Amino acid sequence: MTVAVRDLSKHFGNRQDVAAVDRVSFTAKEGGITTLLGPSGSGKSTILRMIAGLEQPDSGTIQLVDRDITKAKVQDRGVGFVFQNYALFRHMTVADNVGFGLSVRKSKKEEIRARVAELLSLVQLADYGHRFPAQLSGGQRQRVALARALATDPRVLLLDEPFGALDARVRVELRDWLREFHEKTHVTTLLVTHDQEEALELSDHIVLLNDGKVAQAGSPHDLYDHPANPFVASFLGGANVMSATVQDGQARLGQKTLQAPAGTVDGDPVHAFVRPHDIRITKTPVPPADSLAVARVERSMRVGGYVKLLLTLPGGDPMSVQMTRQEFESRGIERGDSVLVDVDDVKFFRQDYQI
Repeated sequence: MTVAVRDLSKHFGNRQDVAAVDRVSFTAKEGGITTLLGPSGSGKSTILRMIAGLEQPDSGTIQLVDRDITKAKVQDRGVGFVFQNYALFRHMTVADNVGFGLSVRKSKKEEIRARVAELLSLVQLADYGHRFPAQLSGGQRQRVALARALATDPRVLLLDEPFGALDARVRVELRDWLREFHEKTHVTTLLVTHDQEEALELSDHIVLLNDGKVAQAGSPHDLYDHPANPFVASFLGGANVMSATVQDGQARLGQKTLQAPAGTVDGDPVHAFVRPHDIRITKTPVPPADSLAVARVERSMRVGGYVKLLLTLPGGDPMSVQMTRQEFESRGIERGDSVLVDVDDVKFFRQDYQI
């Protein structure tokens, strides 16, 4: 089921001049995973709660296919909601938790048992129906919460930071599991997260939010490879931000030049965004003509299978570089070394760019 949000706005409290959600529009396509991504306070959860009917928008509309559900009651929207903290009933067994919505609807007992058994098998907890939530791990509880949300056959599944309360290893496992689960069910899903890796891995479509507004929406590849503005470029991939200038219609960073952003003239300052893994460094006494700069290695840190280096550029600006452990070891780079820095990809934006 397609979910269409149009010009949705929401204010809280007395600050009517500051919108928690500011004229947000996007479409979540049927059968896909659409992720609302952004930092804390960007409006992600508020949008999800408005789609669920737990909050009412000040303006704008929410449509499910071609039906306007903006003012519909929660129980009439046909959505399932999974919270970060599971929200399971502690005094009920797993089976009773999953079947709760069906019990409220006064479904027949044999129908409830069959549906609960089907869902527990689907979430790989077929033998856990007799247990209580306290007897489960965090990942298992979240799968129970997902099964409960699906029990009433919702047309749309809403997931609000579903892995936020779990440790890193379990989060990775559940991400893999959720993708496989979605390929089996194809239920239209909206996911809220602040974790860019989670969004890039799970999503068919990403709506990146900042200060209650849509910074950019599109496929994960679109946002990562073609950021529309400085916020997108810096949020996805942890880009280094450096200053550059426009000369002869080109944005110049050291000896590296590219087409200047639209609307700039010679002498204008621009920001250059370079992701850590798009930077190449080598130890060489003579920089080639197209090099960026010679920098000093201040620190190196091993992080699993890759190495993160902190450099200082000639002007004093810091730069973060990421390379594989094999690359790092083969080049014999040590703290205090002078290294040649070059970039494979750089994005330039006007310094006064506004989303």
